[in-house]
Amino acid sequence: MRRSVTAAAVITAVVAAPLVPTASSAAAPYKGANTAAVQDDFNGDGYRDLAVGAPSAANGSVAEAGAVVILYGSASSVSATRRTVITQATSGIPGDPEASDGFGRTVASADLDQDGYADLLVGAQGEDVGGKDARGSVTVVWGGSGGLKGGASISPPAGYGDGRMYCGFGMSLATGDMNGDGAPEVSIGSRCEGASYTGPFSRTGKGASNYREWRMGDTRGVVMGDVNHDGRAERFWLPGPSDDDLRGSVYIDNGPPGESGLGDKPVELPYADGHSGRIGDVNGDGYGDLVTGIADDDSLSGGTGSAHRGGEIQVLYGSAQGITTARRPKIFHQDTAGVPGVAENADRFGQSLSIGDVNADGYADVLVGSPEEAVGTRKSAGTAVLLRGSASGLTTAKAAGYTQDTAGVPGAVETGDQFGAAVHLADLNKDGRAETIVGVPTENSDGCVWVARGSASGPVLSGSVNLCGKSAGITVGDAKGYFGAALTGVHTEN
Repeated sequence: MRRSVTAAAVITAVVAAPLVPTASSAAAPYKGANTAAVQDDFNGDGYRDLAVGAPSAANGSVAEAGAVVILYGSASSVSATRRTVITQATSGIPGDPEASDGFGRTVASADLDQDGYADLLVGAQGEDVGGKDARGSVTVVWGGSGGLKGGASISPPAGYGDGRMYCGFGMSLATGDMNGDGAPEVSIGSRCEGASYTGPFSRTGKGASNYREWRMGDTRGVVMGDVNHDGRAERFWLPGPSDDDLRGSVYIDNGPPGESGLGDKPVELPYADGHSGRIGDVNGDGYGDLVTGIADDDSLSGGTGSAHRGGEIQVLYGSAQGITTARRPKIFHQDTAGVPGVAENADRFGQSLSIGDVNADGYADVLVGSPEEAVGTRKSAGTAVLLRGSASGLTTAKAAGYTQDTAGVPGAVETGDQFGAAVHLADLNKDGRAETIVGVPTENSDGCVWVARGSASGPVLSGSVNLCGKSAGITVGDAKGYFGAALTGVHTEN
């Protein structure tokens, strides 16, 4: 028997654009923003909304300050007209737009203050803080009946990154209720320590408690979701590549440091690898499954022992015991029989990934981005591959690949478009089937996202649309705006 599983997870993607009021609002929140159906519902109308990062958008003369555009869901999905644009120049948002802040490099959501509306989390890993270059920052923007308004900074725990530069605080974001009290916890990854916050949060941006995860060094990736069906999220830390493990280790969290700091330290899963990940129920058994991506192969890492040529993903299946140290992953890459495409050096298959049910069959599907894939002679044009969930787990049956050369996909294949740099599966029109959303951040000068509605047979290409940054309200300066570089689906950052 298939059971539902609620999972929340990572994420990974600039100067200000004006706030554009939304026409979509509701007087009261719809059943609470932390339910599986409306987890990203910022205005409480019952439809999930789409957060799109444009980390290189300009604010006036300030280059690459960054922006996030919220496209509000409805019965007709999303459009560029129902939107809110958030920058660090928006009234009520902390900080100032500065060159290369990269506001919007990562985005995530959860109802942090338990008012029934989802709140937006925004990472700006390039922001200078306290005289330290690229220290990084995370901002929460509060949801409400009129959409997103006002915000606060989430500060790193005391002692975070002491003496270190370029931490990139906020380079990954994850949310999930770990203690079952209904208030989501927040985890933040970086090149320095990880940071953990217990909910609920006050409107000052402070959680009930916090700590820094210093026991593993760098923690650039973090994932949260329920893998043992107990109604509480587990947390997995992914430190990223190291000299002795280019594929990246995966650790399951055991809580904050005790008095010794060692007895409850995170436990490494010896057979698992990954630089980033996400959790969803791929085989419909009610247990969340951990899917990780390793985009760097030997041609990119400069060593040996990296991902399979072109990149790979791994699947670790959950159980009543969760994901144990004995669990071995199932591995997929473009040399796996049935996976569309051909594995080639530096394709970066697995740089982005998302999990959602595109056809309402009760099994979560996995969308994988490969933004450096060549299409014909056009290098780095990019592709996205959809792998289907089933009772036996992730399968290549009915797998499909999409590029801008695919019939029905708008736009034209061009060198350097990076189709698939970010991907997301989410039901935006409340028909029970996830839309397929693919970021194309270097399309033209602003960047775009491709949106195709779900159906019983999968993504519907006829009538699918490209929504681009300028039409969605971002400003583009001398640098490209990179609209679509960040979606709620996880994206690997170096």
